Amino acid sequence: MNRRFRLLLAALASAALLWLLLAAAERALLLAQRFLALPPWLQWTLGVALALFAVAATLIAWNLLRPRRRPRRSRTVEAPTREHLDARLDRLETDGAGTESLRAELRDLDARGASGRFYVAVFGEISTGKSSLIAALAPNAALATDVRGGTTRSVRHVDTVLADGSRVTLADVPGTRETSGELRETMARDEALRAHVVIYLTDGDLNRSQGEELAWLADFGKPLLLALNKTDRLSREEREQVLASLRRRAPQADAVVAIRAGGSERFERRLVDGGSEIVERRAPVDVDELVQTLEHLLHRSAQHLEPARERAVLARVDRDVHEAEAALRGRQAEDAVHRYARRAVIGAMAAVAPGSDLIIQGALATGLVRELCRIHDVAVSDVQIEAFLKRTRMTVRTSASLVLAIAGNALKAFPGLGTLGGGVLHAFAYALIFDSLGKALAATLAERHALDANAADARLKQWLGETGNARLKRLAKLTVDAARSDNDANE
Repeated sequence: MNRRFRLLLAALASAALLWLLLAAAERALLLAQRFLALPPWLQWTLGVALALFAVAATLIAWNLLRPRRRPRRSRTVEAPTREHLDARLDRLETDGAGTESLRAELRDLDARGASGRFYVAVFGEISTGKSSLIAALAPNAALATDVRGGTTRSVRHVDTVLADGSRVTLADVPGTRETSGELRETMARDEALRAHVVIYLTDGDLNRSQGEELAWLADFGKPLLLALNKTDRLSREEREQVLASLRRRAPQADAVVAIRAGGSERFERRLVDGGSEIVERRAPVDVDELVQTLEHLLHRSAQHLEPARERAVLARVDRDVHEAEAALRGRQAEDAVHRYARRAVIGAMAAVAPGSDLIIQGALATGLVRELCRIHDVAVSDVQIEAFLKRTRMTVRTSASLVLAIAGNALKAFPGLGTLGGGVLHAFAYALIFDSLGKALAATLAERHALDANAADARLKQWLGETGNARLKRLAKLTVDAARSDNDANE
């Protein structure tokens, strides 16, 4: 587009804009003349109405266009009562599950609550200066550090007294995001939940994983102090920019402060002879703002800190109890499936005559379904069981050739089965069917907490065609052991 054409377009646009302004001015003057010609009482009425309309329009526009602050996360975490957890632990112990670690967690909860101390966890990624910060907050404590990343390998507690007399126990926890450090990361997270307050340490702007950790801590109702360490490496302008970014990206933090935790620093010093040497010295320490903020938070929220800490710990124990209950149900379901598959093998060896329906005794199948529902605490009626088994019978019939083919291949792979008599083929097939039925139903009950016939039947089809060598070996051994036991009993 040449310059002359651009000038022409600009002139046309200016003329159009001027025409619109003149037309608007003419319209406004016409309205003003009509307004002035009205009686005074009508002028006042219309004037008040227009003013009210203008105020309402302004308020609506402000509500729609004003910048909105991100809402703070709710500091209420759902947790069961202590009595409810104790009752569930008692049931686990009755069923033979280990609960010592969970009991120990609850005993620690009681001990900390009775100590009268504030527990503060220093949390963050590796090499952000957590141990140095604890040394600065409790200078009389001896905490060894070295130049390697991630030197904290376990949780260490340090007792100190703040300037205002508050008795505080600082927890130096392992750094997160350490290579092959999943166990230590779990230790760090558990200790953070046991604390009244968490100081989250970073040496720069937040990355994605740090943001996720802060959100996780906030979900448990943890009061958070976000501390930017190693600020001596930043200019004043850079420090303010990072602090502003931290406040914007971590709205769940109760405060964001800049600190210098100290520790050691290395630099290269030039010598007079032209050479150089590496010098290590103590870095400057400045944690006054953090200490003052911590003291203010402890006093402001003292009556709420212990209940919030208890809720966080109970919520975590509840999760662990749930996992223990699920593991126990899994073991019980596996034992039940093994037991009923063995009974099916014995029943097949007793009734040698082959039949088209590969699910033999209906009582066995009904008993298996009923026991698995009991293990998973799912209420089920006889009508539901019968409808479910009717559907599975159809699935088994349509898969009969596949099941017999798998059983035949297993006989070839495990020659010891061939010495046990003519009914061994169907016995192995029954073991495969009952094992598939039990696994399909147990997985569905664990996932959906209901007898979902569609989901269980879909899983049954998958398990009937599953030919893993380890599984066939296990079922072959089950068939051999059951058949030999039956032979010995007959002799």
